[in-house]
Amino acid sequence: MTTDLPTAAGRGTVRRLAGTLHRRPRLRLALLLTAPLLWLAVLYLGSLAVLFVSAFWTTDSFTSQVVKVWSTDNFHALFTTPVFRQVILRSVGVALAVTALCAVIAFPVAFYTARVARPKWRPLLVVAILTPLWASYLVKVYAWRLILSEGGLADWMLAPFGLSGPGYGLAATVLTLTYLWLPYMILPIHTALEQLPANLLDASADLGARPGRTFRSVVLPMVLPSVAAGSVFTFSLSLGDYITVQIVGGKTQLIGNLVYSNIELNLPMAAALGTVPVAVIVLYLLAIRRTGALNSL
Repeated sequence: MTTDLPTAAGRGTVRRLAGTLHRRPRLRLALLLTAPLLWLAVLYLGSLAVLFVSAFWTTDSFTSQVVKVWSTDNFHALFTTPVFRQVILRSVGVALAVTALCAVIAFPVAFYTARVARPKWRPLLVVAILTPLWASYLVKVYAWRLILSEGGLADWMLAPFGLSGPGYGLAATVLTLTYLWLPYMILPIHTALEQLPANLLDASADLGARPGRTFRSVVLPMVLPSVAAGSVFTFSLSLGDYITVQIVGGKTQLIGNLVYSNIELNLPMAAALGTVPVAVIVLYLLAIRRTGALNSL
């Protein structure tokens, strides 16, 4: 009897707790999300807060030690130094160019995989699109370095036309980043096209609309949120990348390179530079929020 009582009492407690959680779904949801949200707040948001605070510190020019004295000199230098302004604008331009190229390439690919290919082949095509994501980041970037090198595959393919490859530089950086992040644009567009009702396309054709008009008036408005959702990944990943430009960018400098080069010499300046991509991405998210892209993520 003495051994069974604690067991029965424990079972009763578990049942009462389970009943309470069953009757109160909000409490159950809160208990489930407390740990991950706490982890997010402490590690991610906490690190961003430390980054922002340290951007207001300074560095001793003689010892290169961080001096915890509040100053806005770092942010003033960001907007008054021509080099910093050029690098920031170049980084945003690269991110926008990669996003635009990904959208242009992804749409026909996604349309084929979602609407043209036979249903039995569609899962295999999706797996084929995802396959490059399983390969190492560095392997893919160095593969493009070989392709774009002097006498490489790009030069060999363009030689019959009297042309040569772009070599290393800004164009090589855009091409490589487009290849790296293209699957992130294809998948949301594929999902949107797959869910597009076929009767809408048939109705548009019955009303006399040509394929171009159907695309502009029917397909594009319904797929645009998914395109914007994919652009969140392509834009943010391209804006914060610094390894690709080091490998195939030649002498090109992006904001990630400046952050990396200033970590050891001037940590507060590196922190100030690091706040720029965060601020740009926040503004970008606010700009596309009205398209419904955040609901498509």
